[in-house]
Amino acid sequence: MGKLIFITGGSRSGKSSLAVKIASKIKKKKVFIATCIPQDREMKERVRLHRLNRPSSWKTIEPSPDLLCLLSRETKENCVLIIDCLTLFVSGLLMRKRKEEAIKSEVKKVAETIKKGKATAVIVSNEVGCGLVPENRLGRLFRDIAGSCNQDIAGYADEVFYMVAGIPIKIKGGPR
Repeated sequence: MGKLIFITGGSRSGKSSLAVKIASKIKKKKVFIATCIPQDREMKERVRLHRLNRPSSWKTIEPSPDLLCLLSRETKENCVLIIDCLTLFVSGLLMRKRKEEAIKSEVKKVAETIKKGKATAVIVSNEVGCGLVPENRLGRLFRDIAGSCNQDIAGYADEVFYMVAGIPIKIKGGPR
């Protein structure tokens, strides 16, 4: 049975660094699954900097819009997967005109696939509900869907961490 570790928190809170740290401590093959499809120069630079923060020996799959298909294959192996990040995956589905229920269903299938497999998966996601209410309909829809998806993943997770200013706070699973 697969293990799911969920890390959430605000932007630049240290989520990805914690994911790399957790994965590095597990003595198994590492697979980094990036969900970001960079559209501009600034985002391409962010992706480049993220690559520098993980060992080059890790297998990296980027970008990965078909996460479910990829996980069906990768979770058959006893390895460590980092999925960074769920909110960019949700955003990508939303921008491809997927409906809210279809997005939520796909995210639940992601969690179920991980739990049925052999891998340990570390999923990174932004906590988008702590800020201002977005001023437009699409922004509010994204915030609401991302919040629901985070709740679903946290429900499946064996461990959940909330990152604040680089400090991980364990909020579910094992000793705190």
